[in-house]
Amino acid sequence: MSDAPQGPGWEPRDPTEPPPDPQDRLPDGKRPRRTGRRRLFPSWRTLLGTLLLLTVLLAGAFIAGYTLVDIPPANATATAQSNVYLYRDGSQIARDGEINRENVRLARIPTNVRHAVLAAEDRDFYSERAVDPQAMIRAAWNTLTGKGKQSGSTITQQYVKNYYLGQEQTITRKVKEFFIAIKLNREKSKDDIFEGYLNTSYFGRNAYGIQAAARAYYSKDVEDLDTAQGAYLASLLKAPSAYDVATHPENRTKALARWNYVLDGMVTEAWLTSGDRARTGFPTPHEARPATGLSGQRGYIVQAVEDYLTSQGIIDEKTLAGGGYRITTTLEKAKQDAFVRAVDDHVMNKLDQGNETDRYVRVGGAAIAPGSGKVLALYGGVDYTRQYVNNATRRDYQVGSTFKPFVLAAALENGSTTQDGRRITPNTVYDGANKRPVEGWHGGVYDPANEDDVDYGPITVRTATDRSVNAVYAQMAVDVGPARVKRTAVSLGLPASTPDLNSYPSIALGTATASVLDMTEAYATLANHGRHGTYTLVEKVSKDGQDLELPRSEPKQVISREAADTTTSVLRGVVETGTGTAALSAGRPAAGKTGTAEDDKAAWFAGYTPDLATVVAVMGQDSNTGAQKPLYGALGQPRINGGGEPARIWGQFTRDALEGSEPRHFELELAEGAEPPAVPDEPLDPQAPGRPSPPQEPRPGDPGGATEGSTTEGGAVEGGAATGGQAQGGQTQGGQTQAGTTQGPATGGTTQGPAAGGTAQGAATGGTADAGATTGGPPTGGPATGSGGADDDMSFADGGAGTPPGTQPAGQ
Repeated sequence: MSDAPQGPGWEPRDPTEPPPDPQDRLPDGKRPRRTGRRRLFPSWRTLLGTLLLLTVLLAGAFIAGYTLVDIPPANATATAQSNVYLYRDGSQIARDGEINRENVRLARIPTNVRHAVLAAEDRDFYSERAVDPQAMIRAAWNTLTGKGKQSGSTITQQYVKNYYLGQEQTITRKVKEFFIAIKLNREKSKDDIFEGYLNTSYFGRNAYGIQAAARAYYSKDVEDLDTAQGAYLASLLKAPSAYDVATHPENRTKALARWNYVLDGMVTEAWLTSGDRARTGFPTPHEARPATGLSGQRGYIVQAVEDYLTSQGIIDEKTLAGGGYRITTTLEKAKQDAFVRAVDDHVMNKLDQGNETDRYVRVGGAAIAPGSGKVLALYGGVDYTRQYVNNATRRDYQVGSTFKPFVLAAALENGSTTQDGRRITPNTVYDGANKRPVEGWHGGVYDPANEDDVDYGPITVRTATDRSVNAVYAQMAVDVGPARVKRTAVSLGLPASTPDLNSYPSIALGTATASVLDMTEAYATLANHGRHGTYTLVEKVSKDGQDLELPRSEPKQVISREAADTTTSVLRGVVETGTGTAALSAGRPAAGKTGTAEDDKAAWFAGYTPDLATVVAVMGQDSNTGAQKPLYGALGQPRINGGGEPARIWGQFTRDALEGSEPRHFELELAEGAEPPAVPDEPLDPQAPGRPSPPQEPRPGDPGGATEGSTTEGGAVEGGAATGGQAQGGQTQGGQTQAGTTQGPATGGTTQGPAAGGTAQGAATGGTADAGATTGGPPTGGPATGSGGADDDMSFADGGAGTPPGTQPAGQ
């Protein structure tokens, strides 16, 4: 097709020439408009112009920053203020913050210790620039994408932060750090910077600098540190308190991993041979020697508050160590003092240093207001300067049967059923036979023993809770699903990271090692009708008159009110007639559960009133080795259990802490089919005439005890008849005998009728009712001469004593 004439001067196009370029300018000198997809992309000229502009701007910003930011004088860390810790009413608890530092020359620090620090923090320090932009960008990206906060800082930048600036996580501080590091790198040698870094870094235990750290952790000068010790101190730089295995023994695994990372890095850099690495053992540090100003409970409180502030992200550890903060806690002085008195009265004043086991005794306790989640009292140990580890916050002792209420709550919350399809309620009957293999579990045979190998036979969940029957609760955990049990425990307040909180049937028996404070939070949720509010230890934090923002979380319903209240109803029975009757000394309506760790290394009582949730644990630990120890023979008793000293401490503390306030009754909304047996509406006096004494469970063959597997109330024996006396009016309800009366002494009689799930043998001796099975009235015929052994967490009747395995009852 021929080209049409276009006017004067037009010439036809040569067909051998290429078509005109659309980028060619139009006759008026303008370029044709971009069409199609080309409109979406800038031209190369635009890109080049933008790049040049950014380069000029960045260069200008760099020149301006480098010019304007001078190297400042050293910061005031060396003369840092103390932090002040206050009770809720403003009275002072403690003051800390004295800086512990001794500067040393780099030549004094062994080469292997220097290499350990480089392996931990910055392996290319001597060959790199002052700043590493790539690492900073990478760290920022990882932080933004949720891979954890990372600094991306070189040792030079860290030194600038430590010595010239501060620990604030702000953009302004990072910009200053960037320019000061560049200038410093031009003015000082690498050795000078490294020396300054080693003398200003914070290692925990209030130790600033490698020399102070060597003294704090190993009681030696820095030049005497070996490779293993140097690697451990280097590992502390990342997170001092988290890797201090003496303060937080539960973090030993993480500390070991970090220590191994440091040593492996030394091998990679050829600073340590593989052979020397293989021969290096972990150097466990000494326990800290805190300042005397933190004696008594003060040091434990300060430690717990600092852990709370740092774990909640309110203040980072190094900034807090810089001092100057005024911290008002939620603790109430009167309640704090009441806790100390109760522990002294029932434990500390009874210790005999001539008794080896008494030297192992430790006590931890915590109390929380269920409605607010505020910690009102905290007992960490006998004295922070003598026992450094906080027994209220440590996570290395099994919680025992105090975990069982979480299994019941999970069953009620999930509408769980037994293996044969019956819905689980407090009145559901289980087989309580000793060493009964659980059904429905495909992970291998699991057949837990009941305490003292007692066979209970058919027994209700309510009674199984009163007597803490392992066989019932292990099966219930399988019926509910161990994973659901774990989720419920975490919802109530246990940390998901709790050691040994595993989804196995054994979860029901309390193999997890939650802290006393963790358990208090979970029990406070039950007391608050299933509404959970994360605990808080801090009411207010200020510095230089400015208040810091504190995290606030509104309580939320984590399990239904019916599930929580029904669990409370069952736990009231534990206090009224079960293993926790010593808690009646509180003089208020109460619910609770006793617990004992494996091998009797810890005994627990966890309980609550409508106003206050409190947990107490008595623990055994060798001060020299740190090993957990059984409590057999402590306090002059054959064994320590949750119904003994822990429940007595709980009762006295709760009574004194709530003194002056009107007793409140539980307002419970129960799940369908969960109606409990009748219980008195008024607070009960455990010494009142007609008050049942605590149930006792003898071992098979022990004389002088109660019928195996039964609770005797009012003189009627469940499952058998007592000869030598007459029982009238007894009636069995929910697996317990109630409302009966006993007439006639129980002298010389023997109980030989079949009990629920076993046989009973033995008699009350010396014409004594109190030492035998018959209860329900005042003892007759003289003082008790002994009683049988106890269930997992049984308390002992006055005048009697339980026995550890392999011994005979007292008085026999």
